Amino acid sequence: MPKELSEIEQAVISCRKCPRLVEWREEVARVKRRAYRYQDYWGKPVPGFGDPNARILVLGLAPGAHGSNRTGRMFTGDGSGNFLYPALHRAGFASQPEATEIDDGMVLNDVFISAVCRCAPPENKPTRDEISNCLPWLAQEMQALSHMQGVVVLGKIALEGLLSLPAFAYLPKRQFPFGHNRFYETLPGQPWILCSYHPSLQNTQTGRLTAEMFDQIWEKAKGYLR
Repeated sequence: MPKELSEIEQAVISCRKCPRLVEWREEVARVKRRAYRYQDYWGKPVPGFGDPNARILVLGLAPGAHGSNRTGRMFTGDGSGNFLYPALHRAGFASQPEATEIDDGMVLNDVFISAVCRCAPPENKPTRDEISNCLPWLAQEMQALSHMQGVVVLGKIALEGLLSLPAFAYLPKRQFPFGHNRFYETLPGQPWILCSYHPSLQNTQTGRLTAEMFDQIWEKAKGYLR
């Protein structure tokens, strides 16, 4: 990993800005879910993960309490990741379809995965202030990803977080409503945005987001790359 991204990663991991999130993530790591009671939980903020030369940034909401908060890697070890990584693998962005732990050999090609909130929030609902505290990490990652051309946002909150960054401050937000498979050009020199429903169990188990719909997102994203 390049020095700049490595420094951002270490800064993210040591962050304790949000008392509510610090308390929650550490409590979850201490109490554990019964199925993982013999595992050591990560219990810290989760840094971005992927190809430092990525042309696509994949932006989610926040770590899952017993997924990324347990494994220490974005979308790893939970239902959302079990839907995301197979799709990335089918599209040629991931070396394997399964993401189970931080040292499982997963390698991403041309994508970097991040989130608007780096700590597992109670009920998967970070507050506005907690997201605001986290967004500078995202801004730094995006600056370090010098080859980035576009962002695939997973869910409405991810889109709102992205558009609240200083780089997008002058965009008329009402002209960028969230909707699955919606594509937006932004400002000259800034990345395009492609929206997708989040691959949460709530969406995938109800059929709101199907594998076919998700595959279309990644094929469309590839088509926009220069």
